[in-house]
Amino acid sequence: MRKGVKRIWLAALAGTACVPGLAHAQISDPKPGQGAPPSGPAPAPSASPTPAQAQGGTTVAAPVDERAIVPDAQFEAAMPKIEGDLNAPLEAMPAPTASPTPISPPTTQDQAAEQVRRQAEQSFAAAPAEDPEFARPLPPLAEFKVEPPVEDKVADKKSVTIRYTTHEEGLSAVGLAGQFETLSALENGGGRAANAAMVAARAREDERLAIRLLQSRGYYDATAISTVDQNPQTPGTLRATISANAGPLYRLGDVKVTSDPTVPPGLVLRELNLNPGDPIEAERVQGAEANVALRLPQQGYPFVKVGQRDILLDEETHIGDYALPIELGPRAVFGDIRTEVASGTGAREGARASRSERRQERRRRVRQPVFDADHIRVLRRYKPGALYDVRAVDDLREAMIATSLFSTVAVEPVRTGEAGPDGTEVVDLLVRQSPGRPRTLAAELGYSTGQGIRLTGSWTHRNLFPPEGALIVAGVLGTQEQGLTTTFRRSNAGQRDKTFQIAAALNHQDYDAYESYTGTLSFRFLRDSTPIWQKRWTYFYGAELVAANEDRWNYASNRRDRGTWLIAAAPLFLGYDSSDNLLNPTRGFRIKANASPETSVRGAARPYARFMLEGTYYQPVSSSIVIAGRARVGSIMGIARDDLPPSRRYYSGGGGSVRGFGYQELGPRSPDGKPVGGRSFNEFAIEARYRFGNYGIVPFIDAGQVYEGIYPTGKNIRFGAGIGGRLYTNFGPIRVDVATPIARKPGESKISLYISIGQAF
Repeated sequence: MRKGVKRIWLAALAGTACVPGLAHAQISDPKPGQGAPPSGPAPAPSASPTPAQAQGGTTVAAPVDERAIVPDAQFEAAMPKIEGDLNAPLEAMPAPTASPTPISPPTTQDQAAEQVRRQAEQSFAAAPAEDPEFARPLPPLAEFKVEPPVEDKVADKKSVTIRYTTHEEGLSAVGLAGQFETLSALENGGGRAANAAMVAARAREDERLAIRLLQSRGYYDATAISTVDQNPQTPGTLRATISANAGPLYRLGDVKVTSDPTVPPGLVLRELNLNPGDPIEAERVQGAEANVALRLPQQGYPFVKVGQRDILLDEETHIGDYALPIELGPRAVFGDIRTEVASGTGAREGARASRSERRQERRRRVRQPVFDADHIRVLRRYKPGALYDVRAVDDLREAMIATSLFSTVAVEPVRTGEAGPDGTEVVDLLVRQSPGRPRTLAAELGYSTGQGIRLTGSWTHRNLFPPEGALIVAGVLGTQEQGLTTTFRRSNAGQRDKTFQIAAALNHQDYDAYESYTGTLSFRFLRDSTPIWQKRWTYFYGAELVAANEDRWNYASNRRDRGTWLIAAAPLFLGYDSSDNLLNPTRGFRIKANASPETSVRGAARPYARFMLEGTYYQPVSSSIVIAGRARVGSIMGIARDDLPPSRRYYSGGGGSVRGFGYQELGPRSPDGKPVGGRSFNEFAIEARYRFGNYGIVPFIDAGQVYEGIYPTGKNIRFGAGIGGRLYTNFGPIRVDVATPIARKPGESKISLYISIGQAF
């Protein structure tokens, strides 16, 4: 490698971890042979004299005294003589005298030995008398106390805490102050530490952080230093300062991509979008490479592989040459569908799976796949022979997940080796599927003033009649409503997102407005949204036949009577949804339109039509507050109100209508004081949804009225106001609303309570 050139690996910060394969490297290692000073402290001078050095550099050794310290004869004479049996017990040593015998200087070897013996005898003191306590017998074990002693409670002393402030220099100029503050060890410490050494350790960590941040922006010669000293402005506190020097900014020089030719030419460089002169920023370079891996599979290259980049920096010109190898693979077009059951037991396999679960899973593995290739072809939105686009593959996988029939689904391209048009290769899609549990039990409990307690439940087998033939049995049990419904539903019936449904229902309702017993037989073709697959456009059309026995106020006889009606209807619905969430929208709008041509038969056939239009709007005003509004109007044309079955009229009031009033409480009333409904209505609502964590508070104002005529005139509109609470869960918010009428009239509810799942609208 030539002088002044170095190779780097980019370091991009995401949290506190580097992206694998993009770690940075310091390039300031000292080179051998350049006179680098030795590492470590200098040796301390010796306390003992060292050999002297003669002039001219010759070392002269000092003379050594080799004379014995004690002569051997004197040492042997001083040693005690060993006589008799070596295993005999030792003799008792004589007690020392009160006053030691004065020792005179020895004159002969015998006298010297005797003097040493007397000194040894005098150095041992007499053993003290044995303590009488050792002779006392031990107490019995039963008398020992096994309870631990009670310790005095002493107040814990507060640990000493050092406070400090953090300052940075040099990072604000390059726009890195905010990111440094987020990742800084000093800042995350909250300005407190146990001691000064901890503050210094955090400061050293922030030195490295500052260098990594600067290198991620292209300043590869960056340096940083930390200082910790007393804060002059606040005595008793420390001031930690991180001073960074960015140095020169490195920019891209040559940008070279090594790959096979593409169609169209220059496709890789266009999607890479790195140009000479651009700063060598880690996030920009990584994003450009990720864009290649994302965009090329959308344009016919399903097997593209992005290699490891190489950037060579010139320290003199501050230019970096960029090279990237790419393995394109063949340009492809869509072929056929293959399918197989995925191996393994999916999420339920492991130590926690019971023996029965593993046995059931083994049975599933030998079964046929949930969907065969023919039904998967119904779900795809591309045509065979079309240029490969990974977005169509993702769409197919999401459509299969939305059926809720799989525990795992994987869709991947498989090479066939078959030549396609324009030099392409045909690739099939291999769908690996693992069956999930097809049955679901669901229940919902709610309460509202006027409707009372209402419990709904359902049992669903989503694939009882493959493919996607579901059987649903649902029931309602409440204080004022009871019912049972059985539904057969075929999803993706011959066409993607098209559902066929046939249902039979029996229902009893007992409200202030009417009491009815109804039997319904209906069928529909529909396109509907689900929490997994929320669609913009939804619709349904179909037919229904209703037999109803209901009571009403007969204005002709001026009394209440019962009657039986036979109703034939052809309901239609069209909706558009641009909101961001099906159960808890925070932005966007929805529009719904209903029309139902109907015929009511009681003695004579009376045709008429029901219409309703509804719009809702959601606008966030801050990160925690959403303003939601709703407007709804309806009209029934072609029949007098009193000729309509009471259950087919319009009513207003309740938790999904005008809160503050009981269910069906608004509108005209009969002479006995009960609601009679009308042929038109209008409703309006606005609420502010304030959320904090998993909880929310929602103040609201609702308005509405029901009219006898076919046009909602807007006269005599009634208002209700209240406040609600929300508990946000992973399946939607739980709603509790309390409201009261404004300008309440006699007979109307004082306080209304509504409990349910989901927002009011």
